[in-house]
Amino acid sequence: MFPGRRSAVLVGALCAGLTLAGCGDPDAGTNGVAKLPPKTIEQRARDAAAAAQTVRLSGTVVSKGKTYKLDMRLRGNGGVGDVSTQSSTFQLLRVDDDLYLKAGADFYGDAGSDKNSQAAAAKLKDKYVKVPAGDPAYQQFSGFTDKKVLLDALFALNGELSTGDHRKVNGTRTIALAADGGGGGTLDVSLEGSPYPLRYERAGGSGTLTMADWGKDFALAAPDAAHVVDYGKSVTGTSGG
Repeated sequence: MFPGRRSAVLVGALCAGLTLAGCGDPDAGTNGVAKLPPKTIEQRARDAAAAAQTVRLSGTVVSKGKTYKLDMRLRGNGGVGDVSTQSSTFQLLRVDDDLYLKAGADFYGDAGSDKNSQAAAAKLKDKYVKVPAGDPAYQQFSGFTDKKVLLDALFALNGELSTGDHRKVNGTRTIALAADGGGGGTLDVSLEGSPYPLRYERAGGSGTLTMADWGKDFALAAPDAAHVVDYGKSVTGTSGG
């Protein structure tokens, strides 16, 4: 056997037996989007996300200097899930324009010495508090239950787009899109099935979000009236969040 032919056979055997990096086509068996221009990949991901009725979004977001940990299920008319800060955890539920917040007594500051605050905390503990639309808390938290608002944030990649590495997110193969070499954020797009966005690393270290359960239905309904407290015109004065 000639030396050149022997080398080719050995390389082929190694690729088949060891699946060495660089052997074969990394896009074999995928949806093919990794071979498209970066802007086209982004648009395909945007279209897939917009067309999906539901999504589960989890991870961290830094907003106005505060870090929030999210685990939200979202659909066009609202969402439900848990939000945590360094000091508290609470549940958000929005159905159409009605936003509800549910938290323990510590969220409302019952540890303080003020008797009025303690009484308010006891009343609101583990109840769904209907947040008035005019209250600052409504503007602060309703975005966490809004599929369009959150997905628009996913496509806020700042800078020229380039195609990055082939990666995996929760076992699903992805192609990474990097903006400004990664400094403007990165987006992992699925290479399996629909090209859904699966992970978004925000620019400036301001959080990482993971998306899953695209198109998977879930129940979304207003809470029973017996478990709702309508606090009136404002909840901000009692909220510890």
